Amino acid sequence: MTLTLVQFDFPYAGPWGTEMTRAMGGLAQDIAAEPGLVWKIWTEDQAGGRAGGIYLFDNAAAAAAYRTKHAARLAAFGISGIVAHSFDVNGDLSAITRAPL
Repeated sequence: MTLTLVQFDFPYAGPWGTEMTRAMGGLAQDIAAEPGLVWKIWTEDQAGGRAGGIYLFDNAAAAAAYRTKHAARLAAFGISGIVAHSFDVNGDLSAITRAPL
């Protein structure tokens, strides 16, 4: 099985921290139900005005489908300047460096 990592990064004006958690709880539940999702790490850089996430999927097809879906969802929220990348994961080297795979 080849794991696929997806990274999203985009301009974001807030809310941040605990307020973000309250505001995005429903979205987090929706993302958690995505087919093929292993985990997501939420990222936020208040000083830089950016947010996003790192996602791990158990297959490339699920990662590609989610990347398309989430980019459209962010655009519908009025977010532009979205940067998204997909990567195959080298599981053997990641295991050496203690990645939670």
